[in-house]
Amino acid sequence: MPREISLSDVPSLIGQEIGVSKWITVDQTMIDAFAGATDDHQFIHVDPVRAAAETPFGGTIAHGFLTLSLLSTMNYDCLPKIREQTMGINYGFDKVRFMTPVRCGKRIRGHFVLSEGRLRGAGMMMTSYEVTIEIEGERKPALTATWMTIIQFDPKDRPEGL
Repeated sequence: MPREISLSDVPSLIGQEIGVSKWITVDQTMIDAFAGATDDHQFIHVDPVRAAAETPFGGTIAHGFLTLSLLSTMNYDCLPKIREQTMGINYGFDKVRFMTPVRCGKRIRGHFVLSEGRLRGAGMMMTSYEVTIEIEGERKPALTATWMTIIQFDPKDRPEGL
């Protein structure tokens, strides 16, 4: 996939995987920082000894919302920049499913399939991605979701025929 595309390229990419991110290691430092930011200090996330003794995970696991939030960095890593875009807006998620916990020390990466691209007014395009976060060495993904974003652009830059 080219590192930069035009809005006019979006319709031809619908249904295609347009990005796979680099691997990200989810370590205890990352999990602890997220626990501090969200005030979610449940032992399954922040107490490796207790989590190893009292859970089936063999140690701590990442918060589901930490895994979900890493989609932002995965997006920046692998999705092509849209030439006409002046700003991107996170519109939300549909059908978020946490399939498999991400155990501390595991590597994850995101897969992005463009499922929709439609204009909303003169200077916006709504895009939807079917996203999957893969866990290295695991059969089932960490999560699946439909992620909706808005591409904002100057109406004068709208490609003809779009």
